[in-house]
Amino acid sequence: MDLIKNNFERHVVLVAPEVHWNTGNIGRTCLGAGASLHLIRPLGFSLNSRQVKRAGLDYWPRVKLFIWDSFEDFKEQMNPAKEEIAIFTKNGSELFWDMPSTKRLFMIFGSETKGLSPRILSAYKDAAFCIPIASKIRCLNLSTTVGIALYESLRKTFTGKGEK
Repeated sequence: MDLIKNNFERHVVLVAPEVHWNTGNIGRTCLGAGASLHLIRPLGFSLNSRQVKRAGLDYWPRVKLFIWDSFEDFKEQMNPAKEEIAIFTKNGSELFWDMPSTKRLFMIFGSETKGLSPRILSAYKDAAFCIPIASKIRCLNLSTTVGIALYESLRKTFTGKGEK
């Protein structure tokens, strides 16, 4: 099944990612799901890093990659509607399976150690989602979280659950 031919857009947005192998893995996942990957500076690594390319394997050159100098630049150029945004934070008020299922969806994730800034959290507090986890750990790995959220958004699209 070729997901890329379907009439929907999925965008994964990483704000200030710090770990090269997470970004490489996320790029590979985005390519497999037909999603675009947006990286918001500052980055905690070089995109020329051998580790990024190694984690993305030979897929990295085919990732639909956008690099932005700031979150404001990203918002201005991509112009996501309020209902097209889902931010992910361990303190999100909604569960991830309740995220919107719109034709165009931007799933926004913070850095591995700092998460999203209070400014972004405040601006999108009504679109804050979490993935439930046991209290034995602080959080899931960023690439795992992205994979869960991205494929849940695809499941909802293909099954028609929550479609808008």
